[in-house]
Amino acid sequence: MLKYSLRENLLTPEPNDCMAQVQDVRSYSQDEVIDLMMRRGTTLTKADVAATLQVYTEVIGELTADGSAVNTPLFNTSFSVSGVFNGMTDSFDKNRHTVSVNMNTGSALRAAVKSVRTEKVEAAATGPYITEAVDVVSGAVNTMLTAGGILRLTGSRLKFDASDAEQGVFLILEAGGNAVKCTVVAENKPARVMVMIPADIAHGTYYVEVRTKLFGNGTSGKTQRIGRFVKPLEVSAQA
Repeated sequence: MLKYSLRENLLTPEPNDCMAQVQDVRSYSQDEVIDLMMRRGTTLTKADVAATLQVYTEVIGELTADGSAVNTPLFNTSFSVSGVFNGMTDSFDKNRHTVSVNMNTGSALRAAVKSVRTEKVEAAATGPYITEAVDVVSGAVNTMLTAGGILRLTGSRLKFDASDAEQGVFLILEAGGNAVKCTVVAENKPARVMVMIPADIAHGTYYVEVRTKLFGNGTSGKTQRIGRFVKPLEVSAQA
């Protein structure tokens, strides 16, 4: 059973529009999948199945490294190359171009998803929820930030008490977990917050967090609630 809840859709102009958010999805590791396979009464041992899947994974990896696409009942792969080429005589440069693997569901998964049963549940989250992070300097959406630039966050329950040192917008370094607070606040509303990225912030990959003690009705509580944006952002040099 796939459980979902509804929340306000802040990306459309209609005030009553809602969007679904999947809740409490159970995930299975490869070892757990193997255990489920063994319950079907196969004559293979668990070690045999694990070894077979290991070889399968290695072959898929080798085919991909060779630039080949793979089509299976579970997934289909293809390639794309991103980056700007300087004229028709330019060639691929790893410093400027990137190869990406694109994956689509295969026939078996497409058939399986048609049988998914859904159940609507109430959302338990009461903390900040970030739907979009925009670097105003570059215009980049959900990918990067500019040191010394402006970060615009869109979401719900984002407002915080700027006079409280424990509340606000924080950038959490992926490597090490160090937190940098954005102390200059340009806008502080429940659905949108704008802050300045510190000019001296170290380059690297960061997660954005909004920390607040305010409730949706504007009242303040004692417990800090944290909302972290799911996508990591790369901090670049000041423009």
